[in-house]
Amino acid sequence: MKYLNLGCGDRYHPDWTNINFTSTGEGVIAHNLKQGIPFPDESFDVVYHSHVLEHFPKTEAEPFIQECYRVLSPQGVLRIVVPDLEQITRMYLHSLEKASNGFEEWEQNYHWMLLEMYDQTVRNYPGGEMKSFLSRKELSNQEFVVKRCGVEIKNIILSAQTQILSPKPVPENLISKLIKHIYRLLRYSDYRHQAILKVILSSTELESLKIGQFRQSGEIHQWMYDHYSLSVLLKNCGLEKITKRTADQSYINDWTGFNLDTEPDGSIYKPDSLYMEAVKPVL
Repeated sequence: MKYLNLGCGDRYHPDWTNINFTSTGEGVIAHNLKQGIPFPDESFDVVYHSHVLEHFPKTEAEPFIQECYRVLSPQGVLRIVVPDLEQITRMYLHSLEKASNGFEEWEQNYHWMLLEMYDQTVRNYPGGEMKSFLSRKELSNQEFVVKRCGVEIKNIILSAQTQILSPKPVPENLISKLIKHIYRLLRYSDYRHQAILKVILSSTELESLKIGQFRQSGEIHQWMYDHYSLSVLLKNCGLEKITKRTADQSYINDWTGFNLDTEPDGSIYKPDSLYMEAVKPVL
């Protein structure tokens, strides 16, 4: 079996061909997936991507799925994982109802669900309001947030709390490195480029440029999916046997052994996800 993991980030398996926008480890191929998938037709038995599709604009989603279809062998499996719009919306409405009816313990849950729905779509700086929320000294609804979003969010919270409780001192050699770095900035083109922009552009125009560059960086969610809209997209691309899955269910043999959607202890990596699979027909 030949397996392809697209936009793998730091979650990949050595038995797979792993591609990411930048290389994140040994054997991970750096490639911009907006320029297609760099393999011949029918090269893989399985194509998988997790929390990647939502970063493509809606108009670019179908061409990307068609590329996945192209590199799949007949009867090959496409597995897609995205944030589950339906699940998020239902929990938002539940939290709204609880908070509106005076359940104080649900107020922070309500605020988190708003962030989960909107923040990664509207933010103008890395991490957005989610990062600020998770970096609080006292996070009263930590259990709720971790249950919703899994290991990744738990690690962010632990990292933020460790930094609050035990801020790391700045090593003396780091100060020396920083001075040298500033010197290089003063000498080379990036700094000059920024200096020229400050002369040409007003502060408002410069800020707009900065925000625009960030929003094109790939961090932003460009669209959201529920099981119905994702099924329609897969069907439009010619796939069949379209099925909603759980984290540990799959057409793929020994799926949980790869630990891509689940952890070694069986827990789910991103519980707020929608899991969908489809098969390329034999024509």
